[in-house]
Parts: sequence; C-alpha cells; structure tokens
Amino acid sequence: MLNTLGLIKGAISVLGPAVESKVLFAAVEIVEVSWVVSVSPPAVMLLKNTLPASAHGQKFCPVGPAEEHPSFNAVDYYNFLAFVSVVEEINNSELLPNLTLGYHLYDSYNNPLMEIRTAMNIFSQMDMPIMNYNCKTYGTLAAIMEGISAEGSSQISSVISIYHYPQISYTSQNPFNRDAAKFPYLYHSKASILNITTGIVKLLKHFNWTWVGIIAPDDDSSLQFVQILKERIEQNGTCIEFIEIFSHAHMLPQERIHKIIETIHKSSTNVIIGHFHREGSWNFLGERSILEISGKIWIAITDIDFLLTYPVEFNFKNNTLLVSRVKKHIPSFLKFIREVNPIMFPNDYIIKEWWTALCDKRCPQSIKKNCSTDKYIYYIFPCDINHFASSYTIHNAVYTLAHALKDMLFSGSGNTTMWDGDRQRLSDYLPWKLHHYLKKVHFKSILGEEITFDENGDLPMDYNIINLLFLPNGTVKQEIVGTYKPCAPPGEAFIINERVIVWEVAFTQTPPQSRCSQNCSPGYRKLPIEGKPVCCYDCIPCPDGEISNQTDMDTCTTCPEDQRSNQKRDACIPKVITFLSFEESLGIVSTSISMLFFLVTAVILGIFIHYRDTPIVRANNQNLSYILLISLMMCFLCSLIFIGRPHEVNCILRQTTFGIAFSIALSSILAKTITVVTAFQATKPKSKLHKWMGSRVSNSVVLSCSLIQTVLCLVWLTNAPPFAYLNTRSEIGTILIECNEGSVFAFYCVLGYLGLLAGISFIIAFLARNLPNSFNEAKYITFSMLVFCSVWISFIPTYLSSKGKYMVAVEIFAILASSAGLLGCIFFPKCYIILLRPERNNKKDLRKM
Repeated sequence: MLNTLGLIKGAISVLGPAVESKVLFAAVEIVEVSWVVSVSPPAVMLLKNTLPASAHGQKFCPVGPAEEHPSFNAVDYYNFLAFVSVVEEINNSELLPNLTLGYHLYDSYNNPLMEIRTAMNIFSQMDMPIMNYNCKTYGTLAAIMEGISAEGSSQISSVISIYHYPQISYTSQNPFNRDAAKFPYLYHSKASILNITTGIVKLLKHFNWTWVGIIAPDDDSSLQFVQILKERIEQNGTCIEFIEIFSHAHMLPQERIHKIIETIHKSSTNVIIGHFHREGSWNFLGERSILEISGKIWIAITDIDFLLTYPVEFNFKNNTLLVSRVKKHIPSFLKFIREVNPIMFPNDYIIKEWWTALCDKRCPQSIKKNCSTDKYIYYIFPCDINHFASSYTIHNAVYTLAHALKDMLFSGSGNTTMWDGDRQRLSDYLPWKLHHYLKKVHFKSILGEEITFDENGDLPMDYNIINLLFLPNGTVKQEIVGTYKPCAPPGEAFIINERVIVWEVAFTQTPPQSRCSQNCSPGYRKLPIEGKPVCCYDCIPCPDGEISNQTDMDTCTTCPEDQRSNQKRDACIPKVITFLSFEESLGIVSTSISMLFFLVTAVILGIFIHYRDTPIVRANNQNLSYILLISLMMCFLCSLIFIGRPHEVNCILRQTTFGIAFSIALSSILAKTITVVTAFQATKPKSKLHKWMGSRVSNSVVLSCSLIQTVLCLVWLTNAPPFAYLNTRSEIGTILIECNEGSVFAFYCVLGYLGLLAGISFIIAFLARNLPNSFNEAKYITFSMLVFCSVWISFIPTYLSSKGKYMVAVEIFAILASSAGLLGCIFFPKCYIILLRPERNNKKDLRKM
C-alpha cells in the first residue's frame, strides 16, 4: 500500500500541535511537489527510531532531544494516521495524474526555537539548515501544512512568507492570524473562533439569559475571543457579571483554583461561558471542580472530546452545553484504520498497545480491527475517541491543496494541459502561482459539502450544540440538541431543540433562567440602578396614559390621543367621550332650572300684559318691561344651547346668543334707569327734559346698546368663530368635546361690554335710589345690578379654574343666576303687589313706596 511512496522526490513538512511537552513536525514528499503537514508530537517521537530515514521514501525527523519521551496522546496519533490516509487516497486516485505525493514528519517538542529551526529545515532539506540554500536538487516544495499552536503558526508564517509558500493550518482558530494583509499566505481548514460568538449570542437570546460569567485562559486567541464576545453580548442587552482569566501555560495553584470556584459560587449568574480550546485549560478546571457546581449552566466552547469520555467518578451535574465544531467521520479513514498493517509505521511499546487496543471487543465496529487479544487493556487509547480528532479538517486541507494543484497544473481543456510533466518546468508554477488557485479552489468533499476559502482564508465550518449527560452507570453521553451554521440563510443559521435538553434537577424552572433582575411585567418599565450594569434594574409602573405591553420594556409607550391606558397599564383603550349631556344629573338639573325660570318669566310677562293698565305696570315705561322680560326669557333659553354634544352650529350660537340676549336685557335696565332719572328731573319747574320723556329715547337706548354688542359678535364670528374640538389633554382618560371660543379676546370683549352696561346701570340706579318720585324703581335696579355684577365677577376665576363639562356648567349657572337675579329683584316685588296686594296698586300707594 505504501509502495507508491518510493516514487517520492519532494518533501512536505508537517508541524504538530502543542500538546504536553513536545510538538511534531512531519515532512511529506511527492513526485514533483512537496508539502508540509503536521501530526502529533507523541506520534513522531515514538516513531522516529523505528523507520529508517529513507525507508519507503518516508522520513521521520526528530529535531529535539531524543531522550525526552512525551506521554502518548491518542488524538495526535489519529491526526498522523489521517494525514497518511488522505495522502494515500489521493495517490491511488486520478485526481493528480502522473503525480505522487509524499511527506516528511518533524517534531519540534513544543519549542518555539525548534519550530523555527524545523521550518528552515523544510526549505534546506538539511539537519543543519543553511538560510536561502537547498541542498536537494530534485523535487519542489508546494506548501506547508501544520497543526501547531496559533502563536507558533503566526511565527512560522512570518518566516516562510518571504518564500511565498502557502501555509495551511488545520488546528488554529486564532483570530489574530486572519489578517490577509499581514498573513497573505496563511490558510485555515478551521474557521476563526470569532465565528462562534454570534452563535453564543443567539443561544443566550433564545433562552433569555441576560446575566452571565466568562472563564478563559490567557492566550492571545482566547483573550481576543473574550473581548469580541463581551462586546457582542453587551450589544444585545446581556450583561457580564465577572470574567476570570487563568494561565494556559502553567499548572494553576490550588489557591487560584479555589478563588475561581469561590467567584462562581458567590455569583448571582446561573450561566458561565468557558473557552476550553486547550487540553490543559479543561484539565485544570473542568474535571474535578466546575462540573460539580450545582445550579450553574456551563456553555463550554471546545473541540476537545476525548477527555469527556472518561468514566465518571465524580458528582458531575447535567448542566453543560458544549459548543463544538461539527465533527464528521470519513468512511475511507475508518476503513484505513481497520485494514492498515501497523508494521508499516514506526512503533514502540506504547504504539503497540494503541494498535492492540483496536482488537478489543469494546472498540467500536467502525474502527475495530479483524483481530483478537486475550490481554486485558485497562485503558483503550484509540476506542474512546468520538470523532477521531482533526481527521475531517486534515482530510479537507489535503484535498484542498490537491485540487489547487490540479487546477494550476491541469487547467487546460480536454487532453491539453498547461504542464507537460517536465520536472524542470514545475518550479515555474510553484509556489507563487499556487496562491491564485488556492484562493479560488472550489470542490465538493467526499461528504458532499462545498469546500472553498472565504475572504479570511477559512474553510466553512458549522457548529453543534451538545448536551453533555452524565449517566448513572458512569458513562457520558453527548446529545446533539442544536446547530449553528454561520453561512446558512437567515432563519436556518441557528436551530435548537430545547425539549430534548436534560437539565439538572436542582433547577426549579425549565429552561433555567439567569437574570440580574426579575422580568418587568407588562405595565411596568425598567429603572436602571445607579452604579450597576444595565441588566440590573427596578421595575416601576407606567404613568397614567402610558403602557408597556411586553416584558422588560425600557420605556413606556404613550397612548394615542384618543386612547388611555387601562388599569394594568398594559393596553390602550378608547377614552370616554364626555360632554354636558341632557341625560346626566347636571344636565337635567340645569335644564329643569332653565325651563322653570323660563316659565316663571313667561307667567310674569303674562301678568304684566294682563295688568298693563294698572299704575305699577305703567310706571317706568311698560314697553321696557316687556322687552326686559322677553330678553330674560331668551337668556334662560340660551342656557339650553350649552347642554348637549357640541358641534359647529351650537358652538357659534352659544356665546353670540347669550351676549346679544344679555345686552338687550341690560340695555333695557339702563333705559329704565335713565327713565327714572329723566322723570325726576322733568318734574322740576322750567325743565327742558320733558321732550326726553317719550318712548323714543328709551327705545333708542335699547337699540343702540344692543346693536353695539351685535357688531362685536359679528366681528368675532367673522375673524375667529367658536368651533367644536376634542380636548384629549384636559382630563386624563377622557376626551372632552367642547367649544373653543376661537378668540379669547373677543369672548372677553363681549363679557366686558355686558359688564360695562351693568356698571353704568348700577351707578345711575344707585345714585337715583332715593329720589322722591312716585315711579322710582331705581333701588330694585340697584339690587339687581349688584346681584348681576357679583355673579359675573365670581364667574371669571371659577370659569378659568374649571375643566370640561364643569366649565360649561359654571357658565350656565352664571347665566341662570344673573338672569334670575334680574327677574327677582325687579319683577317679584311688583308681582307681589299685583297679585297679593292689589289694593296697593294705585297712584296714592305708589307715592308712599
């Protein structure tokens, strides 16, 4: 199976991930192209003495101290096998005709200096590299594929970028080396860790978790991840109670671990987000401490799964959600593991145990070899791996490079190719031209997925949300409960089925909640607490006229003008439309009083007409009495216009009818007062006032004074007439339908003119109250004007301080009270004499009055 490696003429170097104490570098050769691919440190270290450097064209090159023997890591060995498997698969296919790929493996022992030295060794093909010199006269290095730490990957990229060779990392998720300007030749088969921050935010938002804590190691990748995650969490209204950072390079002292555990115990948040992308970070905190804390939900961002399959011997809680990249099985790789002959690979006693474990009956059928063993294996290294480490990303990385090579070398149509197989011409295409094809590579993987690099040099990656279940029998189950696909269409990117999630029994509510403050129910709004994050707040009820119809609203919403808030302040309801109607008590009383006085006035008018020839009726001009009584009847009736639903017509009639009717009444009283004074003066000898004693003078006074008021009203109606409008602000919860005067100045001019007439009448009547005249009714007019002025003087402040229908009621009361005052003071004494004391209704008795 490995005979094709004998055709290898080039070299491909592979850098291994930083695990335990050492890192592996591997170099792979192909016929005319060389690449660098990384595998695990223990794998190379254990293989280095088994296979000669030239055996089968493979080369395993340790570049560190051989006496250091790192602990074996099954994941790294899977990475190594995955790389070998995919190289063999491509070589046995028609993907690259006339080309055979090979590889070299190197171990840097997790030493930065060794990483740089190994990188240079890749180019010089010498154990002691010489800068800018290659002692190898055949083969051409095509690309470097590595799986070292993010920091090491960036350093290697800075060194080899001067040679323009492509570098493909299959482990790094560091966001720092995604800068295309700084790392133009670095590609990744794993997407940046920052891609998952949006998924974390969506997960928090789905469960309405707004109060979280964060734990992460202090490496560059994690620190930037925490910074970006913090910004995005806070942008979506979630708050962070604490952030705990611990060392990723050194074993944590017990005091530090206890402090972190104490912070978690004392925190009020129920959700802790942990970034555990390194084995050490999970080992130091994950196994024996944090998973035993009750009442806390763990969101662990990690790709490590082999540690999670250990037999559970601790009191772990079912409170963990893992966010991990989607890990898929490559059928050809599983077949490779089952059928490959281990003798083809370097070996020692630990590797032998690894291969022997594949014969154990406890091993999954997908990788179980067709063999048996009677030896009991206490811990079966290869069989507790759920997803075979980075095999899928390695598979995609190698195939991506192979397709880019194919596109570059065989880009013609039909049988015509750009490359004719000449080895010397191959260097004309590599490596500077390979970048163009790597950036545009596009193919379907063996699982049918579209593979292409994005603008950041990343291959697409989806994520699973896994519910970690610790079963009573001591085993661990990983149940996929959701997915996050960054490149999926909106609505399909984040999917979660919370019904299948198993929560710890300590949670009283499912799903559990994590909030600094309880939800503000509809009808309340949030009031931030000074000095605390925005997620910590008090709930206060919305004021009248405002509502909140959702939970946790920052502000209350003002209801439309025609609506008001209900009692719970969670909905707007139509306001009650109110006006002084005939049906309500106030309207009924006002109507009744108005009609009563109208009838009384009509009766008095009838009495005066019936007794028109009696001295008391004839005194002081009976025609003026008729005019006064009729105007008072109009005043009583005009109060009815103020009752009922306002509209344009009655709003116009209200004030103008009232003003003109009262002006006629007051003009009549003024004419009566002038008549009294003129009559007294005319009785004096040689008086020239006899000619002013006729009805023409009194009628002229009434007509002229009323005409002035009529003109004022016409000017008012012409410029700014009263109109009906909806007053939504005067009273909370109601809509007042009322008449707006249009011009307040005109309104008060009308009232002022009535006050002027009343004042003049009062003054003249007061001065003439004691005149010795038989027909003197000045004292009655004086009292009537006193009542009239008192009513309207008190009306103004009362009117201005009232609202709505009560303002209308005040005006109706003023009209009725002042009209009744005039009626009572002037006519009731006369009616008393006419009806009850008729014997006094003669000239002799009138003189005594």
